[in-house]
Amino acid sequence: MINPVYLKIVEDIKKKINGAELKPGDAISSETSLCKEYGASRMTVRKGLAILVSEGYIYSIPGKGNFVQKPEQDKYIVHYDEMNNSINRVDKIKLLEVNIIMPDEKLAAELQITRNKNVILIRRLFYTDGAPVAYDVKYLLYQKGMPIVEKEIEHATFAEMVSNSMPIYALKKELSIYSRMPNEEIKRYLNIYDELALLVVEQKLFNNESKPIGLGVTHYRGDYIRLRGISG
Repeated sequence: MINPVYLKIVEDIKKKINGAELKPGDAISSETSLCKEYGASRMTVRKGLAILVSEGYIYSIPGKGNFVQKPEQDKYIVHYDEMNNSINRVDKIKLLEVNIIMPDEKLAAELQITRNKNVILIRRLFYTDGAPVAYDVKYLLYQKGMPIVEKEIEHATFAEMVSNSMPIYALKKELSIYSRMPNEEIKRYLNIYDELALLVVEQKLFNNESKPIGLGVTHYRGDYIRLRGISG
């Protein structure tokens, strides 16, 4: 299969940047020059350049042209799957509770709602080889008539829990990762008998209007999870 011309432009310029033929701050050939070089229309060339901009390889200065972007050396992409990580896989899930609650002040602020708005509370335990490894809590905005099917919720990912109200691909997500000492309830669920800090992963889901629709907080035993990030 022959790649479209705009993808050839993208790959050729990436190759020059990755091979240090083009360095940060260097100018990219003008649109006119690229049109001649590839025998392409200006629209095709602009499509290729737009992809390079969106992927962070180049930036544009109106009236001056396109230039190689300085790489963000402190930027990493973290791949997070609440059921799987590089050292552990959740093989059993226990549903502890599904309930409709009224949010406290902190939760109402997180979800940007008033305190008289109903919220669905879901609590679960994740297991590996028979041992509890994570305590998971999800909060979803309740909508009138919204079905709560416990068997579906028990094994669903956070995104899947809201997929009935909006397409998964339309969701925007925010992730926060930190450590915290567990309270007595979480210690009991995770069979912790000494002082052991947990890795906490907070997920917040937003609709296409950037309004929060859900908050998830998962407490992992540190000896059962490892997150990995890659640059670029």
